[in-house]
Amino acid sequence: MVFTSDDRILIKALRIEKGYGAKRLLKEFPSKPWSLPAVKKLLVKIDTTGSVSRQVGSGRPLSACTNDNCAIVADLVLSQEDNPGTHRTIREIEKETSIHRSSVHRIIHKQLSLKCFKKKGAHELTDANKLTRLTRAQQLLKKYPKRMVPFIFFTDEKLFTVAPPVNLQNDRLYAPSTTKKRQLSAERCLRTRSNFSKSVMVSVAVSELGSTDLIFIEPGVKINGAYYRDVLLSEHLLPAIKELSANDFFIFQQDSAPAHRARETVELLKRETPDFISPLQWPPNSPDLNPVDYKIWSVLQERVYKVRIRDVAHLRERLVEEWAAFDNGIVERAVQQWRGRLRACIKAEGGHFEYQMQ
Repeated sequence: MVFTSDDRILIKALRIEKGYGAKRLLKEFPSKPWSLPAVKKLLVKIDTTGSVSRQVGSGRPLSACTNDNCAIVADLVLSQEDNPGTHRTIREIEKETSIHRSSVHRIIHKQLSLKCFKKKGAHELTDANKLTRLTRAQQLLKKYPKRMVPFIFFTDEKLFTVAPPVNLQNDRLYAPSTTKKRQLSAERCLRTRSNFSKSVMVSVAVSELGSTDLIFIEPGVKINGAYYRDVLLSEHLLPAIKELSANDFFIFQQDSAPAHRARETVELLKRETPDFISPLQWPPNSPDLNPVDYKIWSVLQERVYKVRIRDVAHLRERLVEEWAAFDNGIVERAVQQWRGRLRACIKAEGGHFEYQMQ
């Protein structure tokens, strides 16, 4: 029989103030799911201790949660802090220590008061990178106030492969409990992919004013300075951006890729744009500061691969289809995060900050 905290307080008050016994309490509260033995036991506790609270140390002893076991589990779960790549799963700890996995869970969460976080991939940042990111984030935040952000066209390129990106950790199948793995077909148990999956590269520019169409890079073409200027910029990106901005004021953004920072490219952008964020202004190694990188590509990728991609032609078709249906509200919200991310970068002194934003 389990009493609620309110039940215990009520029974204690009636026992002390009016001297109610177990039968009287059951008579007064017939709707309560109390049993006579349980009420009698609680009254004995009230009479002897004056309390209805559980005593410290009462209950079944935690036989597996000994100090020695806690120390062993702590060493294993915390080993990766100083030795990356040595992390052990709960199942591995159970096998190595013979401590049941439920006890391992209890030790980690209750005894050690630990919480598990999943690591994410990120660009490696040197001290010089951090200092440059900090300085340039401060400059961008000062140069482009909130009222100017809607006029910034953020650009980026991305490679999409026919074989979808896969997180095998969550790729599972279920079969009847009596089934053995050897009884399953290879098609069900294995996810196959080519070692050299065919791919397409696309480029795009997005802003709160609107977004360009996806621009497909010709197969086998290397994006050098000449191709970037003569084809991507002159034939596609800049005409589309000028049309979206009604040939009015706009700001062009690009990262610091070699083709982007070439002298001829910078000269072209000086002539053809009202304003642009030059390679000397954009923070290095900063996909976390470009809305296309930190939001748009991931959403588009998730939608494109909802169906199985057959070949390159099908991949191009899926990209065009999903981009045509893409809600510009997603773009607007991503762009509106930009200044907040600059501030987060500054707060982190140019270091990684994205993991703290979730």
